[in-house]
Amino acid sequence: MRSIYSPIEPFIEKYGMLLLDGGLATELEKQGFDLSTKLWSAQILLENPEAIKNVHLSYLETGANCIISASYQASIKGFIEYGLSEGEAITLLQKSVTLAIEARDEFMEGKESELLPLVAASIGPYGAVLADGAEYRGDYTVSKNELLEFHEQRLGILAASPADLLAIETIPSFREAEVILELLQQTPDLFAWVSFSCKDGEHISDGTPIKECVSLFNECDGVVAVGVNCTPPRYISSLIEHIRAGAPDKHIVVYPNSGELYNGENRTWSGSSEPLECGKDAGEWYKKGAKLIGGCCRMGPEHMKAIRENIVAM
Repeated sequence: MRSIYSPIEPFIEKYGMLLLDGGLATELEKQGFDLSTKLWSAQILLENPEAIKNVHLSYLETGANCIISASYQASIKGFIEYGLSEGEAITLLQKSVTLAIEARDEFMEGKESELLPLVAASIGPYGAVLADGAEYRGDYTVSKNELLEFHEQRLGILAASPADLLAIETIPSFREAEVILELLQQTPDLFAWVSFSCKDGEHISDGTPIKECVSLFNECDGVVAVGVNCTPPRYISSLIEHIRAGAPDKHIVVYPNSGELYNGENRTWSGSSEPLECGKDAGEWYKKGAKLIGGCCRMGPEHMKAIRENIVAM
């Protein structure tokens, strides 16, 4: 396996980690936006892109070293079903990255720094477009060719964007992971991380052991990290151990949700979202070997601040 110096390495060398951002949709909902449509946060790409840029800025101001674009639920298929043309859909995908870069440029204006915060272009699973919570079950029944067709065009568009790397996230299905590996192997100059949604401390959402899933990518040079996201925090420590066993040559990425319960049918969360223990938990994940750490749904700037302060103090 050849050694590749990826965009994340300077941050790990200087800080010991790469601090990611938190949930985008969470912050948009706090601003009063209705995200109950099938497009979810991608709806705001159409309606109020400046609001997305402002969320990116809020995470950068909190100390995040990497912000993730608003393209998780943005897809050609989804936008066309919404009534847009293919050309308009492609433009919106590209715009999601442009907004993140504009936020970074605005944040860095007048600042001197050796390290420019990274922009990761989000690629969500097929299940996200179904908008029924399937990305937390992995039970959608489509052929391998359908999965290839769904991911190939979007991955190509975002890979050609100015993003520093791809965040291929919330993957709930082993079969979908195999498709993603095939596409990544066709684009050897691309950097990406791959993260899974998990049902417990050992298995991804479709029941496959996480160790088996991450091992798919251990020999894929362009994959800079493997791990989990949008998974309850209580499972993360156990998952890190299985990830390390399955992909010993990769960095580990973890960015859990708040631990609240999500209803995929009406797209709502229930329970409490308190950041009090977040920093302490993140310190434990860091000690266990996670080097890319952030938050997902219901985790905001206050959570990222707690993570940063706790790990810096270690």
